[in-house]
Amino acid sequence: MFQASEIKRIIEDGIPGSTAIVLDEANDGEHFAAEVVSPTFTGTGLVQQHQQVYKTLGSLVGNAIHALALKTYTPEQWASAGRS
Repeated sequence: MFQASEIKRIIEDGIPGSTAIVLDEANDGEHFAAEVVSPTFTGTGLVQQHQQVYKTLGSLVGNAIHALALKTYTPEQWASAGRS
């Protein structure tokens, strides 16, 4: 069983300058939702942004992490959505 805080740490350690909000919405240690904000997403498409997160998590996705609902943002997108 995985903790949301562990996923947050892995993402933030693996993507420079990122901030991650990770929730275990089902409270089962397997199905998570994450919002990731990173300046490294600037100038890249949504698919590339998601690939960057999945690459950071590596083999955890599909194994220890059975599902990950993912939303990614550049800092500008995050701010314009009224988030901070």
